Amino acid sequence: MNDQHEILQLAQKRGAENGLPYAGAMTPREAFEVLQANPQALLVDVRTQAELGLVGRVPTALNIEWAFYPGMVPNQEFAKQLSEKVDKNQTLIFMCRTGGRSHSAAAVAATLGYTQAYNMLEGFEGETNTLHQRTMINGWKHAGLPWTN
Repeated sequence: MNDQHEILQLAQKRGAENGLPYAGAMTPREAFEVLQANPQALLVDVRTQAELGLVGRVPTALNIEWAFYPGMVPNQEFAKQLSEKVDKNQTLIFMCRTGGRSHSAAAVAATLGYTQAYNMLEGFEGETNTLHQRTMINGWKHAGLPWTN
């Protein structure tokens, strides 16, 4: 699948089927294809600065922390920072480690009037295997998509 409109329709279908409060959900590969096809689309990485430094980052992503390390203290300014940095008409794809925080961030974005807010399923590192290792099953890194230390 390489047509961004097909991908967005599939993501919206997933959103409707799962009762998501935002536009929809897509896989890392789908997110990458949308980002490549649409220069106005933006990947918003909501992981902590510590995570970015320890496990890597997507070079083109905008980082707005959902919570701060240590302690995962919620970022009380998240909504304000998002509103100041991102146009409400943009297609936004939220990413975190596994898809949980990005789900919450996409939900907040939708309440702020971002009608094209999507969650990236699987996240940057993906779910853990039986040995509690990440990046072995799914996620952005596992898909071989661009990232750097």
